[in-house]
Amino acid sequence: MPVEIRGFTDSDIPKVVALLNESRKGWHEFRPFTEQTVKSSIGEQEFKIVIAEKDGTFLGLAAYNNGHWGEELRWLAVIETPNRKSIQDALVTEAEKYVHDGRVFVTVDAESPEIAEWRKRGYELEGGLYHMVASLDDIKPLPETPEGVILRTLNPSEETDFIKLVNDGFGWERLQANAIQEWKADFPGFNEDWIQVADYHAKLVSTVVAKDDLNYNIYFKAKRGYLGPATTLSEFRGKNLATALTQKAMNFLYEKGMNSVALHTHEQNVASMALLKRLGFRVAHHWRFMWKNVPQRA
Repeated sequence: MPVEIRGFTDSDIPKVVALLNESRKGWHEFRPFTEQTVKSSIGEQEFKIVIAEKDGTFLGLAAYNNGHWGEELRWLAVIETPNRKSIQDALVTEAEKYVHDGRVFVTVDAESPEIAEWRKRGYELEGGLYHMVASLDDIKPLPETPEGVILRTLNPSEETDFIKLVNDGFGWERLQANAIQEWKADFPGFNEDWIQVADYHAKLVSTVVAKDDLNYNIYFKAKRGYLGPATTLSEFRGKNLATALTQKAMNFLYEKGMNSVALHTHEQNVASMALLKRLGFRVAHHWRFMWKNVPQRA
């Protein structure tokens, strides 16, 4: 009997968790999957999962997700078997059927041999993402900013202006109206004091959000903060606002008892990389994006 590619059922969850954990040992800052995290991905992030099996034996899975950064293939994992690559190819082909805007990507480690396999499936390298970390060991002075700029924390009454700033700065709907309430629910102790803003004549023009890197801290018993999202309106870039707010957010995290801080930034963002290195950040990990144009469904 040939390998069958079928849809996911709830009864697959224990096998999905086991295979994901086995296949991802040694990954950068890997935290084991649980049945709850898989259920959360399916329910909250709307993952679509396809399963490979033969004669009732679970062989592997792949997942599709339409998230913040676009349509993405996730969780490709197959047990060790002589026809492993052909099963992977079949899973990818099936997962690609969920693509509806004609373009999909995968994320791979920058030095991964899997890059060659994705090329064979029609994917090409385009862009990437850095995971940056820095130590927090003292309160550091803030760089000078233009006259008229006030660096402060967000007022609770400014949520609408904050959401507009972030979305205008990114050029797309990065945040929805309930973002701050969701952060308060997800991160105990979080409030508007964690959101640093630059105010220019009563207009919000730049922001950096500080958070507790909660899941990392719980699993690794660490005290690390996280920065993001961060953005500056285009007409106010190049004026030290992002640098000053990032340092202000780092100081805030240090005062909260954090001894390190992490963030993510795109490799194409040369200005951001230069800024972060000046503030003591280093590259902890590098991922590459691989994109493919997929014929749209009828």
